[in-house]
Amino acid sequence: MANPTSDKSTARKIIEGRAALIVIDIQASCFTDTTEGDDRAIPHMKDYAPRMLKARSVIDKAREKDIPVIFIQEIHRANLIDFGRELDGKESIHCLDSNPNTDLAREQMGVLPDDYHIQKRRYSAFFGTDLEILLRGLKAETLILVGGLTDVCVHYTFVDGHQSDYFCRVIEDCVAGSSEPAHEASLQAMEYLQTGARLSLDEMLSAMSEY
Repeated sequence: MANPTSDKSTARKIIEGRAALIVIDIQASCFTDTTEGDDRAIPHMKDYAPRMLKARSVIDKAREKDIPVIFIQEIHRANLIDFGRELDGKESIHCLDSNPNTDLAREQMGVLPDDYHIQKRRYSAFFGTDLEILLRGLKAETLILVGGLTDVCVHYTFVDGHQSDYFCRVIEDCVAGSSEPAHEASLQAMEYLQTGARLSLDEMLSAMSEY
């Protein structure tokens, strides 16, 4: 007997119910040159900054359509007490609260005083934050993800959103990874979890226009 839950005949809309735009870790450091000893010290694929800048068009469209904009900021205490296992991999010390480049990219992203702003100490925007409470208050059902890194904070936020039963959408033009292979692999992994999750910028802007 066929499993009724495996029926894929009903396609999901790009935006199901109410939406929220999650802008992940687009911080001032994204637009500064990386030199040896820079506190950012995270590998980035080429054209990282231009991909982050493309997110501005999504933010502007969200404002036009009254979709809440939630800025996520990775930040760590300068005494390093809250890094945990985060420095066990390829990343060096980064996003310290003592570094002005840890601030949101306010000018590039057009951050407004009434935007939502959540700070995190780990990769997922859900882990140890009040994002879930905020999303419930907003009655959000679809999460639109932009930012970086595709294979780290975007991917882990997507997974937690998926496991919390949100419809998750990632705009492939507006995310960037630690490398091109890692970026592509993570996009494929997210698409595996939710068919139709991976979208182009034009596809998302069109869906938002009809929202």
